[in-house]
Amino acid sequence: MTSDKKEGKILTNRWVFALYIGFFAGFIWGAIKIVEYYLKFTKIVIGFLVEPFFKHDFLHTWQGTLVGWGFFILFSIIAAYIYMVTMWKLQGPWWGLGYGALWWAVIYLLMGPLLGMTYWIQDLDLDTVLSDFCLFLLWGMFIGYSISIEYTDARTRQTIHKT
Repeated sequence: MTSDKKEGKILTNRWVFALYIGFFAGFIWGAIKIVEYYLKFTKIVIGFLVEPFFKHDFLHTWQGTLVGWGFFILFSIIAAYIYMVTMWKLQGPWWGLGYGALWWAVIYLLMGPLLGMTYWIQDLDLDTVLSDFCLFLLWGMFIGYSISIEYTDARTRQTIHKT
């Protein structure tokens, strides 16, 4: 990880840290989204973000699942950067929960249905709505809490050992 030296401490690079958080948020919560879909908790496939660009039947194959997972990771990295730039000083898990709820609302209530990524909310069953809402809450909390709390703690823990 790149770092800057300042007053005897190694300061963590915020951009690289947000990249790591976004990657692991997409990797972990994308994997849970895949499991959620295969256990029939939701009707929305992991590839919902690329639905306008690929045939729907392709997204149900294992290759489509991998493509969707990759784009979910990319989406998570972008979301982590947005959180890092706008909200990184806000402490606690509640901001991350709100951030996940905001992304869920944008995707499932506004942009998703308009762009053909998801169905309109009235066309989804309750299991899908609740499962995906909870997934986005936890995803947002992972990003928000990791960036705000863990970034602050990581900066104070890393010191240079003089030899």
